[in-house]
Amino acid sequence: MKAVVDTDNWRASLNLRFACRERETVLVDRRHYGPLRVQRPFYPESRQVCHVYLLHPPGGLVSGDRLNIDLSVDSGAWGLVTTPGAGKVYRSDGRRATHQVQQFEIADGGVLEWLPQENIIFDGAAADLLTRVNLRGAAQFIGWEITCLGRPASDERLSRCCLRQRFEVWRDGAPLWLERSRYTDNSAVFDAAWGLRGHPVTGSLVCTTQDATLVSAVREQVPVDGTARFSVTRMNDVLVCRYLGEHAQQAREMLSAAWGILRPAVLGAAAVAPRIWNT
Repeated sequence: MKAVVDTDNWRASLNLRFACRERETVLVDRRHYGPLRVQRPFYPESRQVCHVYLLHPPGGLVSGDRLNIDLSVDSGAWGLVTTPGAGKVYRSDGRRATHQVQQFEIADGGVLEWLPQENIIFDGAAADLLTRVNLRGAAQFIGWEITCLGRPASDERLSRCCLRQRFEVWRDGAPLWLERSRYTDNSAVFDAAWGLRGHPVTGSLVCTTQDATLVSAVREQVPVDGTARFSVTRMNDVLVCRYLGEHAQQAREMLSAAWGILRPAVLGAAAVAPRIWNT
């Protein structure tokens, strides 16, 4: 479908559905509107796991942009979704906010791995970002989100912004884990001991599991370098890893290390990194 441009903003949506066909996961439904799409599916590990790369050709979001991503996974299907590069939320024009809504529906017996690269929030951005995961029955999910508040490599720290982030996991209509963050102009959260302690990069990995022993396994095996902070907790049948530090690359490496421990324990398959991460 051809992208539509108006004088106000970009509007884009993507709908994907993974289904199981004779022990093979296939992308049976793929619909897009505007500048949001996927490459062909990849199978770097087996036909059971379908890897998909989300593409947003503009490379970033500006004031008034609205992106909607809807993924569904049928029973017996297994999808792994990532992005080829960092997402960007640019400075607002002061009148309109950017909206990005990602909703994932995983049926009983389905598996979804959501492993995007980081989002970079530029100084002056205004954005509302939501990721909601809806699990049914015994559906399983492993996913992370990494956020750079400003551009630390360019010595740009976030000071002017209006940013709301939500990352939610629900099972059969009941909340398993809800993370909600709000950042506003010169908020104390940026530097306070109870907040970010001056660190510009945050990351959260969520894994559905009832295995309490995995908490200590991840704590013992994921190396923590420099001034980075890394924690592992379990609540409401989800294990949560959190990163707080200076570098998005470090966040990816540490969360990837945790994924490498959790995936075989929870999903029964060794972690196979998407090929796009090597480019």
